Amino acid sequence: MNPTIQLVRYGEIALKSKSVRNRFEKKLVQNISAMLIHNEIPFTHISREWGRIFVHSSDANAAKIIARVFGVVSASSVVTCDSSIESITKTAADVAESVIRKGESFAVRSRRSGNHAFKSPDIARFCGDAIFERISKRDGENPTVDLTNPDREIFVEVRQSASYIFLEAVKGVGGMPIGTQGKMVTLISGGIDSPVAAWMMMKRGLEMIFVYCNNDPFSDETTTARAIDCIKDLKEWAPNFKFRVYEVPTGECQIEYLQSMNHNMMCLMCRRGMYKIAVNIAEKEGATGIITGASLGQVASQTAANMLAESYGIGFPIYHPLIGMDKTDIVDMAKMIGTFDTSTKPATCCTAVPDKPMTHASVESVQEGEETVNLIQLTTDALKGAKIYDL
Repeated sequence: MNPTIQLVRYGEIALKSKSVRNRFEKKLVQNISAMLIHNEIPFTHISREWGRIFVHSSDANAAKIIARVFGVVSASSVVTCDSSIESITKTAADVAESVIRKGESFAVRSRRSGNHAFKSPDIARFCGDAIFERISKRDGENPTVDLTNPDREIFVEVRQSASYIFLEAVKGVGGMPIGTQGKMVTLISGGIDSPVAAWMMMKRGLEMIFVYCNNDPFSDETTTARAIDCIKDLKEWAPNFKFRVYEVPTGECQIEYLQSMNHNMMCLMCRRGMYKIAVNIAEKEGATGIITGASLGQVASQTAANMLAESYGIGFPIYHPLIGMDKTDIVDMAKMIGTFDTSTKPATCCTAVPDKPMTHASVESVQEGEETVNLIQLTTDALKGAKIYDL
């Protein structure tokens, strides 16, 4: 089998209006092109027709790389022919002969779009007959047809002017093309959760602006390096997009919290300060929301009562894509997207975390704490020292 084209399928984009669908398809093509170039996969050009995108590349790894592009449901390396039944059956038999070993069973899976003198069941039957005859002649014995659990599957997709024969559909990540849904700010810590939360929202088409709150002297350069490396891991999923990073020094904020309030309020006030910093950056960057890695009840500070109190009155959308996920599910996803190893590198955890953090804070207690430390002034001063860089 010598494929010359990668057949790309998408999902949700097909539900959009004609003009929106056209715009999203163009963005998807741009993102596929960037991903291929970034991974040094040669291709001549990318074309598209209603419902399908075609990448003209014979590279054996092309489909797997394309499948990493947000918006792609699946990708297949295909052999092409015209849409006459004679050409389809011959090409299907050629492909089948190259992969079916003696004694193996096979099945033909077919689908069709356009106007033809035959239907999908006809394609499967004609191709099955041609493959059966070809393999019988080659091996001197009849092969087995098994539609339930075959050793080999031959897929045939017939469109109006061309047909495509392939052996597998590499599952893509799905979602929407990144760059179609605007921008949001992600609070990134370098732990397991926040990179996964960012990835999930990238999958929904969002560009990311990352905010890392540097708690030095309560953390050190190992914590910062881990957070930046996690962002670099995520960058592999969107090589053609600029990842802006704000590193905000919040150590002075932590010192003020420790000196001015009960220690068990530290995490709540720290989180509220992060939200205020993130809102300021979001407004500056034209972002439409804030993303966190919070998962309900996972740690003491992430109870429902605390999440209400720390975000009350912020006045800006806050998204928690991991809110209902178990830790094991988050870990599995981190491994899948490639951030887990980075997130679990040795690093100094925040040393300001209380032994017994408050778990059922009231809105009133957090508002009182905010006034006590003059949180607006603290975060404003912290933002003045922010380092801004683009990956």
